[in-house]
Amino acid sequence: MTIRAVVRGVGHYLPSRVVPNAEFEALVDTSDDWIRARTGIERRHFAAEGETTSDMAARAAEAALADAGIAADSIDAILLATSTPDLTFPAAATMVQRKIGASRAFAFDVQAVCAGFVFALANADALILSGQARRILVIGAETFSRILDFTDRGTCVLFGDGAGALVLEAAEGTGTPADRGILATDLNTDGTHQDLLYVDGGVSTTGTSGQLRMQGNQVFRHAVEKLAATGHAALDRAQLTSADVDWIVPHQANLRIIAATAQRMQVPMEKVVVTVQDHGNTSAASIPLALSVGKARGQIHEGDLLVTEAIGGGLSWGAVVLRW
Repeated sequence: MTIRAVVRGVGHYLPSRVVPNAEFEALVDTSDDWIRARTGIERRHFAAEGETTSDMAARAAEAALADAGIAADSIDAILLATSTPDLTFPAAATMVQRKIGASRAFAFDVQAVCAGFVFALANADALILSGQARRILVIGAETFSRILDFTDRGTCVLFGDGAGALVLEAAEGTGTPADRGILATDLNTDGTHQDLLYVDGGVSTTGTSGQLRMQGNQVFRHAVEKLAATGHAALDRAQLTSADVDWIVPHQANLRIIAATAQRMQVPMEKVVVTVQDHGNTSAASIPLALSVGKARGQIHEGDLLVTEAIGGGLSWGAVVLRW
């Protein structure tokens, strides 16, 4: 018997405040046309004053539980991917556990920046395959608006806030690529590229939260190369090819990166779920947000083969192949 981690439900939450590109024209030397042409972003959401990462994560988790028809107190574990937790500690996942009433669940955060949700999915898969947990909430949630430098036009226009969540459940499979659930994962890190994307603060350095810094051109080059490579590696492990893919659901950082990666993977853009125009880069939240929106749009259906891939600071990157 083969055990698979199968998606039972999906949901998301976006703050009510929508920030169009035009708002940045009063802050930095930019324009709506400039931002759209270079990133594909048209708008993003910013959290309200007092609205936290765990607040948004809890809302997304509740939506995913409702979609699955599963009660919170039946969840065994909560994994929250975030780089913008409410507090240094405890983990924001513990706050979600309390807020949604998942009294039986152990909970912890996963920090791999934009690749965080992929890393969290891989860890949730391992917990299910080992028998440590049967039902797991995997969440990505970020309030990146709180760490942006609004004098830096190269970064402040890119990011947004939001949350997305999946409910994973153990199920029996045949051990073949036809199974529903997570079929393969691929995780990678190269710490020599830390200076390409980082936050210039922290508890043991400045004692402050810091602000986001990025060398955009270098990140772009690494992203296209590494995202395509990790996507192919995960497909190889699942004994599948690009021709088998129904949807790529990528990290929503930049439309040009998304298009270039799809081209390298030989998957047409018609098979790519794109939400970056509406959400901007929501870091670890972007993939679960896109999964939830893709399902709501009627794009993603049961039995579809999906590849999710992401790269973030570290550099850390990875991919997950799953059958919906």
